[in-house]
Amino acid sequence: MSENGKAVLVTGATGGIGSAVCARLARAGYSLILAARDTGKLQANCARLEGLGCHSYRWISVDMSSDASVASFSHELAADGTVLDGVVLMPPQMRPTPDCQPPADTWRQLFQSNFIGPLELLKGAISTMQPDPSRGRRAKIVIISAITSVQALGNYATSNVLRCAWLAQAKTLSFAMGERGIHINTLSLGGTLTPDYAASIGDRATKAGMTFAERLAEETSNIPLRKYGSPEEVALAVEVLLSPFSDHMTGVNLLHDGGFTRAY
Repeated sequence: MSENGKAVLVTGATGGIGSAVCARLARAGYSLILAARDTGKLQANCARLEGLGCHSYRWISVDMSSDASVASFSHELAADGTVLDGVVLMPPQMRPTPDCQPPADTWRQLFQSNFIGPLELLKGAISTMQPDPSRGRRAKIVIISAITSVQALGNYATSNVLRCAWLAQAKTLSFAMGERGIHINTLSLGGTLTPDYAASIGDRATKAGMTFAERLAEETSNIPLRKYGSPEEVALAVEVLLSPFSDHMTGVNLLHDGGFTRAY
């Protein structure tokens, strides 16, 4: 599907999933704005996009844990008259932790970097949107979260809280902005075989005296499809949610977990 001329902001654009999303959208004809903390990785990702024949892209560095950085990002985004048609928002990932009662300072830090900062960035992005439903112009926001958005996991105690907060916030925003033609949907991921995650499986396999394939089969034995998702599969789901497919969808959470979630 071709979406030539539409501008999309992708946060977390240098990670395994973010890079795949950027590549997929570039091939589909979107103009891209890449956002992440590491300027070197942003530049490298833009070079890869150039190799794909994508000529309309740029990057803006942002640290979501810093109010000043987010404010600077929003100012730069608006300064050149950017009009966004879409946003792919990936709040920073949290490491597994079974501690359900961390110190107050830990909660403050997590909420700042994983919720408050990304939400403020989203506010700035929304301010640049100019949807006009009467003329068929709609704006699409996809928030990529994790399986703990819908299913509590014991080793993701703090993530259980913050991911659910994203689902509630997305639903609230969808009510408030639907009339304006701004669609807000969420994508809840299960295990995704990014390069970093594959490396961690390899490490666990080595420590257990197993092959990579044996360890992967063991870890995915509780998933009906018996596999983890790939970054490319996530990217395809994102592209679909940005497309006319979602013209009558908002406030929807899609599970991308191979059937792992067992609730109705």
